Amino acid sequence: MSIKSDGWIKKMAKLGMIEPFEKEQVRHVEGKKVISYGVSSYGYDVRCADEFKVFTNINSAVVDPKNFDPESFVDVKSDVCIIPPNSFALARTTEYFRIPRNVLTICLGKSTYARCGIIVNVTPLEPEWEGHVTLEFSNTTPLPAKIYANEGVAQMLFMEAAEVCEVSYLDRAGKYQGQTGVTLPVA
Repeated sequence: MSIKSDGWIKKMAKLGMIEPFEKEQVRHVEGKKVISYGVSSYGYDVRCADEFKVFTNINSAVVDPKNFDPESFVDVKSDVCIIPPNSFALARTTEYFRIPRNVLTICLGKSTYARCGIIVNVTPLEPEWEGHVTLEFSNTTPLPAKIYANEGVAQMLFMEAAEVCEVSYLDRAGKYQGQTGVTLPVA
């Protein structure tokens, strides 16, 4: 199904699936070229907000998903984020999502970043999940890498099921439901 169809765009807007919602692909802002965001051919290109958590090994902590030390990150609020070589940063989307019960959303990084050795990782957005999406940027290069806030960073692909799921993320009271801001791991 093409997201470009007027019916799908109107449906997304009516359901309030994405806020703010750009119904066209944006490539320039105030005359300046930006990494594109908004509606694309078969998905929606999301932006990165200006809030970042950059990984640091200053405390020599062990990375443990069951007992994550928030002191392992340095908070940065800026139009750009510099990720150290072979490190990573967390951020969040500018957009707030409300996924319908019959939709599963998959996220893939934009090629502009991938071609620079910057990998964007996001787990699927399950049916009836809601919140800002936490983004992970991995800098796989031996050089510092730059991420631009308020520009496109990843593409969301929406898969609509023929029927609603039996148990949604909301039904399970998922631990990341309604997250705002950059959200660290919760055990």
